[in-house]
Amino acid sequence: MKNRNYAGIPDSNAKLENANIVLIPVPYDGTSTWQKGADKGPEAFLNASENMELYDIETDSEVYKEGVYLAEAITENSSPEAMVDAVHAATKKYINKKKFVTIVGGEHSVSIGTIRAFDECFNNVTVLHIDAHADLRKEYEGSSCNHACAVYEASQNMNLVQVGIRSMDISEKSVMNLDKVFFAHDMAVNEYWMDDVLDQLTGNVFITFDLDALDPSIMPSTGTPEPGGLFYYETLEFLKKVFSERNVVGFDIVELCPNEQEKSSDFLAAKLYYKMLSYKFSSDMEDEEDYDEKGSSNHNSVSKFKEEIDEEY
Repeated sequence: MKNRNYAGIPDSNAKLENANIVLIPVPYDGTSTWQKGADKGPEAFLNASENMELYDIETDSEVYKEGVYLAEAITENSSPEAMVDAVHAATKKYINKKKFVTIVGGEHSVSIGTIRAFDECFNNVTVLHIDAHADLRKEYEGSSCNHACAVYEASQNMNLVQVGIRSMDISEKSVMNLDKVFFAHDMAVNEYWMDDVLDQLTGNVFITFDLDALDPSIMPSTGTPEPGGLFYYETLEFLKKVFSERNVVGFDIVELCPNEQEKSSDFLAAKLYYKMLSYKFSSDMEDEEDYDEKGSSNHNSVSKFKEEIDEEY
């Protein structure tokens, strides 16, 4: 994966020293229990990204000019625990370099390492978990680093807010904070659900986005598709609100399980990633300021992002 630039961008925008953004691919599929193939997700995502227009109409921006460094793929697969440790170390390394760090999986167990790193590097972080599944098991199939355990650690140590949930085991209710869970069937009849979610978020937010949160009619290529998911424009509306009203410190996108006969899912994942970057860094948001609970300025310009990272150290 490494002998290429993200989305085919020029070398001047792809070097680590020039980049505000780092993208870490994690082609891992060691704990999935139904359809295999999420380890092929990062490559499919990168291939789709190379065929994507780099001008975003909505934000009138070309966010790749902020610089996107494509890091070495994390290929550790000797055990789920070793993979999580490798993801944690790489994520923390680039956060310490004052980069906006993003991760593309692979299955959802990779997020255990990313969330752990952001928790250690930023204060008062909310994990915004967008997913069809609760992923709150303490252990599954002999490991706490299973995809079914992706946000259990976050539920114990951090402010966890879950959106789009529509599949879970009854055992997960015992560790679930129902005040901070937005079930898909409730969202379908609550026109204010986006504002309700925002009310639960702290100033700093890390987003973990499992693509099976989306409805399988628009995202069929995922390991465990569930009916009744989010659609594209409501997802973008929600994400834009989060990026404009909170300080998103990083995000991951996981669970693309590509299908050779169905390329639209790969392209959706690529566009979603680029949209999220555009919302974070677009110039039309630079003048929009919000204030977190500590009263500190919290808008989305690149310079402000660097200041916010510096304040964490």
